[in-house]
Amino acid sequence: MINYHLVALFTVAAIGLAFSSYGQPRPQTLGSLWPKVESTYSGLKVKSSAIEAAVYNAQAVKTNRLPQIKAQAQNTFGTFEGAAGAFFPQPGFFNVSGNTTGTSGSAVAANSFGSATVEWEIFSFGKLMKEYEAAKTVTERRINEQEAYILTLKKTLAERYVILLYDQAKLNWNSKNVRRLNEIRQLTTGLSKAGIRPAADSLLALSSYNQSLGDNERFVGLKNASLIKLTELSGDADLDYSLSLSHFNRPRNLGRNTTNAIADSHPLLAGLKNEAAYYSYNSEIQKKASLPSIRILGGYAVRGSGINPSGQVSARWKDGFSNTTGNYLIGIGAVWNVTNLKTNSLKSHAYLQDAQSTLYQHQQYELSMQSDLSAVYTKISQQYKQLEKTSTAMEQAEDAYEMYLARYRSGLIALSELLQIRQLLESAENNHIEAAKQYWLLIAYESALTTDFEYLFNNL
Repeated sequence: MINYHLVALFTVAAIGLAFSSYGQPRPQTLGSLWPKVESTYSGLKVKSSAIEAAVYNAQAVKTNRLPQIKAQAQNTFGTFEGAAGAFFPQPGFFNVSGNTTGTSGSAVAANSFGSATVEWEIFSFGKLMKEYEAAKTVTERRINEQEAYILTLKKTLAERYVILLYDQAKLNWNSKNVRRLNEIRQLTTGLSKAGIRPAADSLLALSSYNQSLGDNERFVGLKNASLIKLTELSGDADLDYSLSLSHFNRPRNLGRNTTNAIADSHPLLAGLKNEAAYYSYNSEIQKKASLPSIRILGGYAVRGSGINPSGQVSARWKDGFSNTTGNYLIGIGAVWNVTNLKTNSLKSHAYLQDAQSTLYQHQQYELSMQSDLSAVYTKISQQYKQLEKTSTAMEQAEDAYEMYLARYRSGLIALSELLQIRQLLESAENNHIEAAKQYWLLIAYESALTTDFEYLFNNL
């Protein structure tokens, strides 16, 4: 038979537990912090803006392949000495030409002029195409710079998180020492009052206890400072990193994908390749700029004059828009700056040398990173073995301390011996924390070299 009162009681208790835990910060991992950094950190927005600027620049370079259309209009008042004929003055040049043969009337005349010209470079031996390709490599290089910055930012986030966990572990370690020393102090005080131990033992235990309390304040400051540095990236100071702290102290050497080669797609290496390509394209541009360019030219001009067909000259402004004539032209031309043959050849060789230098730098970086990766794998392997041994040593030292504490209670050993054993335990615990810190920092460095932060983000 179902006890409905008992079921209702359990339901109310479950609801109460759910509400009591609602709003509490959930235990987080390093991986849960990265989306916050990625969405809010201003440094990433700087890189995104730089990429957009490069994209716009590439589009602007591409428009150089379009016909160049120019228009002008002018209205002038002045003398009209000159010869007959049509002309197409460039913007900024004034139209004052006229025909003085058989004219009469005013010595000055009003003129109006408007024109539109088209200039289309239809053949430049591929120079415009190379300029566009060079502009695209700038965009790709900006993307590589952003990816490299993201790697650096992930590594920085991981290192600051490790330091925070390290400082918290040191604070917990010292708090544990405070509790041990307080236990010894209380035990010694009782034994001293009973006349079993000398009063000096009580003073010595109190001194050690107060010293440990002072150290505790220092570790609190270090932990708070590390949290502030981490908050700069994540923007969230309300963190529950208890789960990460347990992983920090007891790392699992499982699930790590190791590779023996640096990927050629690594942002740093890919960026150097794109930089070398940029210099190569510029070398080609300088070579092609030495060759002639072939262009189609076209234009239409409308001209008004204060001189009518019978030769009567008017100085009135409105007559400058009378007596209009229209002219057009169309043709093809070649432009060749012969002097640039030598100059551009030198510039082309300079860009080639820059490209070669960048490729050498790429080889140097690749060898250096490959060496670092092999070295860090060796260090991680040995560091994990050290962690296993320091963990065993810590457990043994703790068991030994409990035995010696019992012997001290029984009056079998002196206080100095007990404090010495406590220092050995303290040293074993501290060595384990230091080893854990070095292990996780090595993992962060390995992740940056392999561009793979999955293990680090999921296990810390």
